[in-house]
Amino acid sequence: MLYRVEPILRPMVWGSELWVLSGYKDRLSVIAEGPCKGMNINELVAREKERLLGRKVYERTGDEFPLLVKFLDVHAPLSIQVHPSEEFAQTRQGLHGKTEMWYVIRAEKDAQLYAGMSSEITPDEFVRRSLDGTVTDVLARHDIKAGDVFFIPTGRVHALLEGSYIAEIQQTSDSTYRIWDYNRPGLDGKPRELHTELAKDAIDYKVYPDYRTHYEPRPDAEVPLVSCEYFSTSLLDLHGRFDMDLSSIDSFVILMGLEGSGEVECGGVAMNLAADGCLLVPACADGVSITPGPDGLKLLSCCVL
Repeated sequence: MLYRVEPILRPMVWGSELWVLSGYKDRLSVIAEGPCKGMNINELVAREKERLLGRKVYERTGDEFPLLVKFLDVHAPLSIQVHPSEEFAQTRQGLHGKTEMWYVIRAEKDAQLYAGMSSEITPDEFVRRSLDGTVTDVLARHDIKAGDVFFIPTGRVHALLEGSYIAEIQQTSDSTYRIWDYNRPGLDGKPRELHTELAKDAIDYKVYPDYRTHYEPRPDAEVPLVSCEYFSTSLLDLHGRFDMDLSSIDSFVILMGLEGSGEVECGGVAMNLAADGCLLVPACADGVSITPGPDGLKLLSCCVL
């Protein structure tokens, strides 16, 4: 069995984001076709339980689909922000934390992003800089190109800047602490709320030697990218049929189309997958076969290990 959901387009002050699979309570994905058409993803989880999510995943997360995946079309800088850990968010707000990763699909010449600290500062200095707009002076700024990967663990200050198109994989959460937003109004014309005190306590102030995720691209192979407590991701750049053996994985698998197109077959059901598309493979599946089109198919694979 395969599942496709209706995408959710969200206009943002900095561009737009396309939620292609979401268990977030305020924006639940709805199954787009097949016998479960019209059912939202959390209703499907409640019905299928470990058959959909996997035994260990379902025991941990229950009837909430645990990941949110989307595409971000960035025309202006996002706010400087940080996400809290699960423990911090639960303790302070009763919410989930937010660990995420980015895969750069396209980037204009000279496109950049912020990720991590370039200088170690104190929480008091952070408060001052967040109020006067100089917090960007102590952030690590990175040139980016297509294929770049950044892991954004909780506590890491970050922001996408203009001129990029990004695939994002994250926990099912909208826990974002906004630090600096360039004194601009939101879509409603009002200033967007800042979360200085929460951010001050949530930030990891350490400076790390490298903030990029490094990998070696290989055609027609599953190339590991990021693996953490909440998700594990791989890149596939396919030009011929590729069979994924899922018999040893106790997890659902998400397939996100990045470039090109192709057909995915699982248990006698076949669906097309193209750029900006997404398919969900249930945990009970033993495997999938992916047949790329004439121009190939590049995709991200995501599961919970």
